[in-house]
Amino acid sequence: MTADDDLVAAAKAGDPEAWRALYRAHAGRLLVWLESRTPPTGDTAEDIAAASWLTAAEKVADFTGSADDFAGWLFGIARNYGMNARRRSARRAAVDVTLQPDVATAPGPEVSLAASDWVRSTLAGLPDRERDVLTCMEVLELDVAATCEALDMSAVAVRVARHRGLKRLRGQLATPPPPAPPQAQSSSTKPSSNSR
Repeated sequence: MTADDDLVAAAKAGDPEAWRALYRAHAGRLLVWLESRTPPTGDTAEDIAAASWLTAAEKVADFTGSADDFAGWLFGIARNYGMNARRRSARRAAVDVTLQPDVATAPGPEVSLAASDWVRSTLAGLPDRERDVLTCMEVLELDVAATCEALDMSAVAVRVARHRGLKRLRGQLATPPPPAPPQAQSSSTKPSSNSR
C-alpha cells in the first residue's frame, strides 16, 4: 500500500484547508455518481454524500494513500450507504400494506437538450454494473484502481464491465431512431405553385 501524500497527511492531522481541497476535488464527482445510480426511495444523493463525507472524516485515520486513492475509498463508502438505503427502502415497502399510487420516475414530456440529461438517460438503459463502471471511468474520470475501490470489484471485472458497457452504447447509438410518424400537411404549409 502506498504512503499518504501531503494532502491526505494534512487531512488526517485535522487541517481544514486539506479537507476543503479534498472536498473540492471529489464532492462534485461523488454527487454526480450518486445521482446516476438508481436512487433509493427516501434518501437523496445529497443525503448519502453527506453521510459518506462524515464517515470519511471519522475513519480517515484508517485510510492510507494519495488524494486520488481517497476518491475510490470515498466512493466505496458512498456505495455502501446507497446499498443500505436501498435495503431499508425495500424493507419499508414490504412492511407497508397500504397501496400507494405509482410515481413516475421518468422525466416529463419536456425535451431537455442538456448534455448531462442525455448522458444520464443513456446510461440508465445499461445494466447496473456497466452503468456504474462507465459513470466512474468515463463521466467522473476515475482510474481503474479508484473504480475498483469504489465499486468493490476486481480490475478484471471493471475492465470487462467497461468493455461491455461501451459495446452496448455503441450498439444503441448505431441503431437509428424510429422514423417520426408522417404528419398531414395543412393547406397553409403545402408548397404552392403560385408565386407572389
